[in-house]
Amino acid sequence: MTKTPARTLLVLSAAVLALSGCSSMKDGFGAMKEGMGEMKHRMMGDGPSATAKLDATKGNTANGTVTFKQHGKHVMVHARVSGLKPFGEHGFHVHEKGDCSSGDGMSTGGHFNPTAKPHGPQDADHHAGDMPSLKADASGSAEARFHLEGVTLGDGGPTDLSGKGLIVHVGPDDYKTQPTGNSGARIACGVIEPTKR
Repeated sequence: MTKTPARTLLVLSAAVLALSGCSSMKDGFGAMKEGMGEMKHRMMGDGPSATAKLDATKGNTANGTVTFKQHGKHVMVHARVSGLKPFGEHGFHVHEKGDCSSGDGMSTGGHFNPTAKPHGPQDADHHAGDMPSLKADASGSAEARFHLEGVTLGDGGPTDLSGKGLIVHVGPDDYKTQPTGNSGARIACGVIEPTKR
């Protein structure tokens, strides 16, 4: 029987420790990855979602897609709209009826207002359907992300946005004129449709 030099034993021990360390490090990274995925899931919310496809009304070119996602007590909104007036500002509202059949957007009715509030900006009393205006860039495209308070998505309650109309107006919202904000003609129309799971 030959004796194993102490130095060889030391090297072998270090190798075993390194391998077990790699294994636990791998497990640690795996757990960290799972934790990050869970954090992202919580940040994005696991509530209902919906999408509205905006089509131009007669004689107009505005179109786009708007997504809605329930996140706790808020509804997160992501809008992408093109065919707008370059550098223009456009009123953007949820309307009471999910009906774009009239061709001019008027079949959607007035602003969605189940709580009988005055028209206004998000930081004051406002209709459930009042949203921040869209601001177009040089190419006539607008992208906006914001959250809405006082509304829900997919719960069937009085403030549920599902099935409601979505309108882009030709001009900016002054957030003062009652009950419309004086945004002018309706240049794009869509219906907020729940996303199928």
